[in-house]
Amino acid sequence: MALFGTDGVRGLANGPLTADLALTLAQATAVVLGQGRIAEARKAAGKRLTAVVARDPRISGQFLSAAVEAGLASSGVDVLDAGTLPTPATAFLIGDIDADFGVMISASHNPAPDNGIKIFARGGVKLPDLVEQRIEEAMAGEKLRPTGGDVGRVVRFADAEDRYAIHLLASLPHRLDGLHVVLDCAHGAASGVSPETFRNAGAKVTVIGADPDGININDGVGSTHLDKLAAEVVRVGADVGIAHDGDADRCLAVDANGTVVDGDQIMAILAVAMKARGQLASNTLVATVMSNLGLHRAMAEHGIHVETTGVGDRYVLERMNEGGFSLGGEQSGHVIMSRYATTGDGVLTGLHLCAEMARTGRSLQDLASVMTVFPQVLVNVRGVERTRATDPDVADAVAAASAELGDSGRVLLRPSGTEPMVRVMVEAASHDDAQRIAEELAEVVRG
Repeated sequence: MALFGTDGVRGLANGPLTADLALTLAQATAVVLGQGRIAEARKAAGKRLTAVVARDPRISGQFLSAAVEAGLASSGVDVLDAGTLPTPATAFLIGDIDADFGVMISASHNPAPDNGIKIFARGGVKLPDLVEQRIEEAMAGEKLRPTGGDVGRVVRFADAEDRYAIHLLASLPHRLDGLHVVLDCAHGAASGVSPETFRNAGAKVTVIGADPDGININDGVGSTHLDKLAAEVVRVGADVGIAHDGDADRCLAVDANGTVVDGDQIMAILAVAMKARGQLASNTLVATVMSNLGLHRAMAEHGIHVETTGVGDRYVLERMNEGGFSLGGEQSGHVIMSRYATTGDGVLTGLHLCAEMARTGRSLQDLASVMTVFPQVLVNVRGVERTRATDPDVADAVAAASAELGDSGRVLLRPSGTEPMVRVMVEAASHDDAQRIAEELAEVVRG
């Protein structure tokens, strides 16, 4: 299997993901990303390359970040250790200080025993597949081994969090005065910077899930566990709840009644607001095939085109970069605002969502009514060949189901990229219809 997955290298810390692997991966990264016109010019001028390294609060992040920093410094790269910060903060800082690249140690929304290594190129952008392949190949090759004064230095990036917070506040179109916000930081990387920034933006802030101890990240809190946030919003009478995941590249929300507002609804709200301000490039939103049919209909009603990509924020980013688009994301809460970020940023998204509430004086429930969410049922058919998704009998069943739904729903079959499984997704006007059709198609796929 390839070392890199859809979002860097990820696995059980001290299982497949060892300190040795992290060190070797960092050395190979220095070899590959130390090439190119700008890097060569810096080296010719007698300057060492610079990398930003940060992590989420997982306890394993301590030894993994130490290994990464050792691998980079031993390769002649100066390391700025930013400590515990969100993934999007790392990406921002790389561009902000014109670093050559950066590394984030995080497994995002995964449980605490897992961890991961995400590598960003110059400008804070994710690596294309070809560069990841080159780094993986370089792990078995010759490493850079400077000596004496040519080895890299590891120093603390003292104002990393302040730089990121100032950037977030400067992006806001409107202050949050008068709003009461509950933040769920998933005991993760945003536990410090998110509450501070929301308060500095003018909001009254109640915080849950902001006491990381190294092993409680994502444990019953955060964007994958919204019950506690919804209950707290209702209990304290807040206007809105914002949930991050472990590395804070996601944002989901709940309204004052405790009703979940997902990534599709957040994108719909932001797209309409950005179009009104003339900031929605080409009047286009980029979303994945899993986004709700209601999003497509709502955007059409507001004169906004929806570009559709495969599942994964990296594919959303690729399409945004290709087309010069300014807004995109996923139903899961990865929302990318390319004017301010090179990746999904949960803190940025939450701030801008709340800013729209403050600007308009409308409740989140009212703003979210811009789109009608169609009931969506997903059935994972396990233990079948992924080619079943394109089998002629299955294709016939999909065509029949699509004809039955007409304009009131849709069907999507998607093979898993990592295991023998086909995902069956059905949207319909009623949950019962969606459930029935999804189960019928699942039986055909099982064959």
